[in-house]
Amino acid sequence: MVRYCLGALLIVNFCLAAEDGAKIYQEHCGQCHASGALRIPTKTDLQRHTSAGILRTLETGAMKTQAASLTPEQRNAVAQWLGANAPVALDASRLANTCKGTPNGKKSSSWTTWGGGLENWRFANQEAAGLSAPDVPKLKLKWAFGVPNATDMRSQSAVYNGRVFFAADTNLYSLDAATGCTYWATELPAPSRSGISVGTVGGKTAVFLGDFSGQVQAIDANSGASLWNVHLDPHFATMATATPVFHQDRLYVATASFEEVVAAAPNYVCCTFRGSVMALDAVSGKTLWKTYTIDQPAQPGPALKSGAKSMGPSGAAVWSSPTIDSKAGVLYVTTGDNYSQPASATSDAVLALSLETGKILWTKQMFAGDAYNVTCGAPGKVNCPDSPGPDYDFGAPAILTDLKNGQRLLVLAQKSGAVYALDPDKHGTLVWQSQVGKGGPLGGIEWGVSFDGNRVYTALADMVFTAPQMPGQAFGMDPIKGGGLFALKIENGERLWMTPAPPCDKNRQPCSPAQSAAVSAIPGAVFSGSLDGHIRAFSTADGKIIWDYDTEHDYQTVNGVTAKGGSLNAGGPVVAGGVVLINSGYGQFGEAPGNVLLAFAVDGR
Repeated sequence: MVRYCLGALLIVNFCLAAEDGAKIYQEHCGQCHASGALRIPTKTDLQRHTSAGILRTLETGAMKTQAASLTPEQRNAVAQWLGANAPVALDASRLANTCKGTPNGKKSSSWTTWGGGLENWRFANQEAAGLSAPDVPKLKLKWAFGVPNATDMRSQSAVYNGRVFFAADTNLYSLDAATGCTYWATELPAPSRSGISVGTVGGKTAVFLGDFSGQVQAIDANSGASLWNVHLDPHFATMATATPVFHQDRLYVATASFEEVVAAAPNYVCCTFRGSVMALDAVSGKTLWKTYTIDQPAQPGPALKSGAKSMGPSGAAVWSSPTIDSKAGVLYVTTGDNYSQPASATSDAVLALSLETGKILWTKQMFAGDAYNVTCGAPGKVNCPDSPGPDYDFGAPAILTDLKNGQRLLVLAQKSGAVYALDPDKHGTLVWQSQVGKGGPLGGIEWGVSFDGNRVYTALADMVFTAPQMPGQAFGMDPIKGGGLFALKIENGERLWMTPAPPCDKNRQPCSPAQSAAVSAIPGAVFSGSLDGHIRAFSTADGKIIWDYDTEHDYQTVNGVTAKGGSLNAGGPVVAGGVVLINSGYGQFGEAPGNVLLAFAVDGR
């Protein structure tokens, strides 16, 4: 009978037998994870994660509430039995490949927000990128950095004055962009969730990010010391997925949740979470204003056809980074679907709020009646609304731009597979709409599009699943169908070109060619990552693939951590100062886990 211990991660000083973990899993977890619901990982999916990562999920992450009835010993036993064993969490005092001296603070090209700027263009001009389109085919790996215990590399990096800030699992790092050496590392109180933002407040440069427990952290960029942390909402399922935006000594943040997954739990009354947007004082973390996306708290509703009790309205989470209109003093956020009925008028919508007060100035709903949770895709559909929607929420932020004729546009990209342009000065009047895909719960446009001043570039997910062969097995993935990159004319949404996704390698299964990650562009080239692990660059002129790198393999890392690449999802490429940064690894929904940050430069220099 083999026993394993997880060192500093353990709350108790002993380990339970693996047999106990199997029994506890079956009694408390097995029913939900064998339900067949599309977004709930099966036991096979979970077994691809580390024991350390599973334990953190049970203790401080997305499953904290579900695991609250278990003792620390029971949670540990489940983690050991279910996950792959790995070294203990980062010990910041024993970092390998530390940088000599301290950062010199010399100003250089930066990418310090999710969208590369307040308007969320996800575009670096020639000077900022330090890279031209003819250079792109010559990109080679410059360095690789491995994160111990990580399986998901979803948190997009930031670059500021020659330093890279990035997070994975509960680790936050400050690296040198040129060499990958480590200035400092710190362990976060909960697994990271959002991308990284950087700003200067109170005479200090600060790093901002959100986590799985619904907290936003402010951390000293020079030392890694905590400046403050704020829990954004009292609801137990709150997550901070949207990357914070720093502007004029304020930090604009938003909330999402995992309650639509909790709905699969037996006897759970769905649902009560409602999304929100907040302005925080960036120096202290003090809340300046808070606005809910649904104006009234959930109330008890009629019993569903299944007989289950219900609460609502709920949902309208904000998954993406706010967009700032500094000239007009307006903030724009896109919202998700409702989790239960009645559906609200602010789900699947864009909301315009006053930067100063948080007052909602106007809303524009792009799809009405979209009430959906994970039980809608599971046998029994216990908590599924009686009239479910298609799960067409927004995961991508809005893009704000001016046309040459002086008209302003707000560009939205939805999981329905539609791209819209609205007039922000006319309360969101529709200017044009372009359909690029079929859409669905893991389809359409997931995390973000790019704009180079003339064209909108959008990647398409549209994952195609095959049904499980037996109960409890994972959904299969079609290795050929799904994905693609599109270029649209900004004036009218006309499709200029479309490049289909290359199919998965025959030896790589399960695999999907879907392109879910946010895309990024420089003059003449646009970068898009795929679930099959490939990062590709496309010519903006005609969509031809001009560079292709397969990230799904083992790496020798600059910090000596064993690392492997996997699926590319969520955060997109960051381009600054001649370096292209890629996070590789995304172990959810049957995709390939990984734990590596990759830096590319011309000829690897």
